[in-house]
Amino acid sequence: MNELFELRAKLPNRINAILVVIGIISILLLWTFLTAGQYPIVKTGVLPRPMDVLRAFPLLFTENALVKNTCYSLGLNIMGYTEAILISIPVGFIIGLFPLFRGLYKKPMDSFRYLPLTALTGLFIIWFGLGTDMKIHFLAFGILIYLLPVVVQRIDEVKEVYLLTVYTLGANKWQTIKTVYFPSVISRLSDDIRVLTAISWTYIIIAESLGNEGGIGGLIWRTGQRQGRVDKLFALLVIIVLIGIVQDLVFTKVDNALFPFKKEGIVKESKDEKQNLFQTLLGFVGMILFWATMAIYAFLFLNEFVPVISHVKILSDLFGETVWVIHFYFIIILIYQLYKRVFSKSILKSK
Repeated sequence: MNELFELRAKLPNRINAILVVIGIISILLLWTFLTAGQYPIVKTGVLPRPMDVLRAFPLLFTENALVKNTCYSLGLNIMGYTEAILISIPVGFIIGLFPLFRGLYKKPMDSFRYLPLTALTGLFIIWFGLGTDMKIHFLAFGILIYLLPVVVQRIDEVKEVYLLTVYTLGANKWQTIKTVYFPSVISRLSDDIRVLTAISWTYIIIAESLGNEGGIGGLIWRTGQRQGRVDKLFALLVIIVLIGIVQDLVFTKVDNALFPFKKEGIVKESKDEKQNLFQTLLGFVGMILFWATMAIYAFLFLNEFVPVISHVKILSDLFGETVWVIHFYFIIILIYQLYKRVFSKSILKSK
């Protein structure tokens, strides 16, 4: 019990899971208490009852095309992130590594973080119109102004001992970037990208409230602010939270797969090193869900070119103009999984 109040104490996984469940239940009980009765403490127009929010979910499916709007927002999120990462990493490396560009652009780059992005929506509309392109570029810019300075900061945090080691071995500039800077910065930048996921949803809501292209942000604007359906608004907020949790898990899995060396220095207790039956079962269920999702997506992907399931291109209908980036990541994941299995088998055969 003393571990519960020790500073930065590491609790067993089972206790952590129990505390998470208790925390969620306590929030739900407080929510129910504040909205209970004919004369609740907090009016239902401000805070709807939990059951009203629960009843709003099927209405969102039947009345507001929830699946299509959610897929549209996910496509914007992934596309905006891809654009921001593709720009921020090379530009950040150029500014962070070369004194000429650092002197020219680091101060202006840092000052971009103070721009009020909501005030820039009019400018993006003038440049790109009210369509999907504007929303993608707006979202990418909102992520970029935070991610770019972080890339430079991560370059500054590379330990001098690693640089001295490669210099001793006779490495040139390109070899130093490739063997020291790039793996060190990218492995730590993955944590920053994961944290910025939460901020990106704020910008999606702002972008989607402009025009009538759909998305969860557009639904929040229409159902919450125009129609006054607070129950639907809270249901949509719950969906965004759930998507954020799933995205965080995906980022964590990808980070563990690409950068396993990050956890080599973490000392674990012997009990934690032994995977229990529950964790094994959870991993097995996760693997089944992953391959089931990949199989479903493979059929939908094939249906984009050959009408196997329907004459309607389902993925294009759901994701709109961002469907190509979904296909791109699907192919990358599939190639990686196949490569990992073929590579691991070749290692076992060589042994």
